[in-house]
Amino acid sequence: MSSERPVIIIRRKKRGGGGHHGGAWKIAFADFMTALMALFLVLWMLANSGEAQKAAVAEYFRTPLVVALMGGDREGANENVIPGGGSDPAFAEGERFRIDPQLASRLVDEQERARLKQLERRIREALSINPILKELKDQILIDLTPEGLRIQLVDTEQRPMFEIGSAKVAPYMRTLLRTLAPMLNELPNRIQISGHTDSLPYAGGETGYSNWELSADRANASRRELIAGGLALEKLLRTSGMSDRIPFKGSAPNDAANRRIAVIVLDSRFADSILEQREYGPLPGTGDRPATDGAARVGTGPEAAKP
Repeated sequence: MSSERPVIIIRRKKRGGGGHHGGAWKIAFADFMTALMALFLVLWMLANSGEAQKAAVAEYFRTPLVVALMGGDREGANENVIPGGGSDPAFAEGERFRIDPQLASRLVDEQERARLKQLERRIREALSINPILKELKDQILIDLTPEGLRIQLVDTEQRPMFEIGSAKVAPYMRTLLRTLAPMLNELPNRIQISGHTDSLPYAGGETGYSNWELSADRANASRRELIAGGLALEKLLRTSGMSDRIPFKGSAPNDAANRRIAVIVLDSRFADSILEQREYGPLPGTGDRPATDGAARVGTGPEAAKP
């Protein structure tokens, strides 16, 4: 009989509590918080962006996914059925105008301003070449205004543009106007001419021949010289006499600088606004009047017969 005793193995099942559920929820919560933070960051950036940046972001989200993945520029949205036809330029232009409705208007304004500035350079070059007109450079003022390109021909005591008290054009004024005429034809823009005087009145006052008639007559005399120099008849839109109502900037009422002619190459939209007045009556303006020489004026000394 063996003296070794058998080994007895007892297995006992352990009973625990609820146990561990894992950390998957923490990952999901972290993803949620990251996405939420990204959303708030995007909203903050949009709130501090300008209109151009907002339009670019909007256009990005309007781009089809397939186009974005291919790195294209809306070619996937092209309606051209021929492969390799490319994008439609009219479609792209329409997209830009749709994003910014005022873009087309601003583009037209910029193009017209550029043409007017080019005309200004041409006029200045022509004036610098002609020896007669070169002496008048201080009396020829050119600037861009909301109405268009304004060319002012201003009197001085030593060199008046018209004879005293009349609308008879001085020889150098005639040369100047006839030099300008062909250059004014280079653009399709309409032309406006206005005459201005100083404040010295005629002896008869406002009831007789006055600064109103004189300024209108001088504007019409300038118109005739421009036409004689080759100005196209259909380009002239309006002539007017302003008397002394719009004094030259920085001048006293009786200064010679107030006696001037303003030739304006009108901005097309401003010209259209004048044409629209036809619905309510005739266009403002003046007809030809006979020039009057040597009318007596109120005053003393040489200015008694003020030009």
